[in-house]
Amino acid sequence: MMNINNIQTVYFLGVGGIGMSALARYFKLHGCDVLGYDKTQTPLTIQLESEGISIHYTPDANCIRENVDLVVYTPAVSGDNPEWTAIRDRGLVTMKRAEVLGLISNSGKCLAVAGTHGKTTTSAILTHIFKHCSGEINAFVGGILTNYETNFLYSDQSENFVVEADEFDRSFLHLKPQIAVINSIDADHLDIYGEEASLIDSFKDFANRIHANGKLIVNRAIPSIFELENVTVETFGIEQNATYVARNLHVVDGKYQFDFYHPGGVVSGVELMLPGRHNVENAIAAMAVAINSGLDANMVAKAVGAFKGVKRRFEITRQVDGMVYVDDYAHHPTEISRVLESAREMYSGKKLSVIFQPHLYSRTRDFEIEFAEALSGFDEVILLDIYPARELPIEGVTSERLLEKVTTEPKQIIEKSKVVDYLKQNEFEVLFTLGAGDIDTLVEPIKELIVA
Repeated sequence: MMNINNIQTVYFLGVGGIGMSALARYFKLHGCDVLGYDKTQTPLTIQLESEGISIHYTPDANCIRENVDLVVYTPAVSGDNPEWTAIRDRGLVTMKRAEVLGLISNSGKCLAVAGTHGKTTTSAILTHIFKHCSGEINAFVGGILTNYETNFLYSDQSENFVVEADEFDRSFLHLKPQIAVINSIDADHLDIYGEEASLIDSFKDFANRIHANGKLIVNRAIPSIFELENVTVETFGIEQNATYVARNLHVVDGKYQFDFYHPGGVVSGVELMLPGRHNVENAIAAMAVAINSGLDANMVAKAVGAFKGVKRRFEITRQVDGMVYVDDYAHHPTEISRVLESAREMYSGKKLSVIFQPHLYSRTRDFEIEFAEALSGFDEVILLDIYPARELPIEGVTSERLLEKVTTEPKQIIEKSKVVDYLKQNEFEVLFTLGAGDIDTLVEPIKELIVA
């Protein structure tokens, strides 16, 4: 097994990915020479470059130095990329992002957050709780924490590693957690799993990787499918019969307030600034892990009240003269429905317009009806072309076909390059951009349109 501590030069194939960038920052912090490739320059890659990480945006095998000790790659980079060919020809040591994350986090106390939805927000809240209560935590988060403007925190004074346990490509099976959370198990990544039963089996395999005498904390809404030896299974939820519960949930001055019931007692009047009941669940899960890690429940509750959110998770980027612009990473029908539910709660009576970029041909095909139903809850729907990521086109799977099934009017398809011009010529009350592709490149141009 590779000794991470012996690496001096590491190359990232797809360095701009949110998970890859956190690992790049880890190696840079540990004195390594870090360089890499990504196909698109983004605010995140620009920030990485400012931190001393060398990045290029056109495939060029000459940029892969002779002294590279390790190549870290993501499946998002296609196998026919010319750099991949050079890497294979030269026999360089390669590891998936998930393998490297496992090597790092398993060296300490791994606190893993799994689930088809809610991983990033729960991991972010948990990271913030540790930072707020003790000041010490190691964290690899799949989003930029607004409180800290980074997706990576490190402390050589802490043995705890907060990580997202990603079900894609069975990545989470590289982790060995002491405490694990499972937020949700909805059908997704069927291009990998084929059917929902295989996805569920993979979550069971993940649960079986928890250390003996460890703990699994599961959303009460998930059926009791985990039969584990020497691992305690606990539950969380809202107004349910669970180990960790939010009760008396209500809204005060735009914030949720609730009472947090846990095995050690009750903390009253917990506040959460994030919209949506699902985020209350995320907060309860994070609080449960924190308490099981030895943190004081009252301090944990205060930390939750100071959490400001995650970039691209119902991120209110502009709010001027009655116009609101919200950006979100939602790319699955369930996530879109949760965004819509939160929007109706926050902006009752307002016209809700959405610009959605479908992510992956296979996901669009597999959940076409569900996507159409979720999007039809908005008052205006604009679709961009499907973002292919790692996939080739699938015949008959198009944004046009998806749009036909959306029942909302008005509805239309617009080229991404023409979105800003369209918005200049049309008024909106509450606008959403949703998707996991490159729709985030529209955020700054749209923000510039909305000025006081």
